[in-house]
Amino acid sequence: MNNSKILDKLTLDETNRYLPSHKLCLCLSLSLFWWINSNYSNALLLSLGAASILLVLFIAHRMDVIDHESQPVHLSVKLPSYMLWLVKEIILANISVVKHIWLGNGSISPTLVTIDASQRTDLGKVIYANSITLTPGTVTVDIVGNRMTIHALIKENIETLKAGEMDRRVTELENKC
Repeated sequence: MNNSKILDKLTLDETNRYLPSHKLCLCLSLSLFWWINSNYSNALLLSLGAASILLVLFIAHRMDVIDHESQPVHLSVKLPSYMLWLVKEIILANISVVKHIWLGNGSISPTLVTIDASQRTDLGKVIYANSITLTPGTVTVDIVGNRMTIHALIKENIETLKAGEMDRRVTELENKC
């Protein structure tokens, strides 16, 4: 059992060697965020901004809060395609919910079901649960281990989730990164 943990750690270290440092990505994102919000370009304000960013990085480093979960750099390659697919699903679910509201109470069938999630990491499970909740008509109520309790406004939404397209896409997002 310890050998598999060592191999997993070695694989993770090899993967991290090719990815940008989490501190570097945090520095770049803070710099971009600061510059977009301030839009200043004189030397004094740029140096004060750089000093404040370095102070934040120093404090975050001392607190030991910069890691692969707080700064998920490994997701940045596949995330845009997943987000486009999720936006499409949100639009389709909005249309479905509006249709069922117009049809009245007879077309609504509230359902509470527990489904299995195939994600390995907590981050993958959170992405899956939030994707379900972002889709109109469905809400992730609880996560226990690999099981999620889902409330759906319409029973067909549960059938769509059980088909596993969203679960598969989140697992691919998690695995390919």
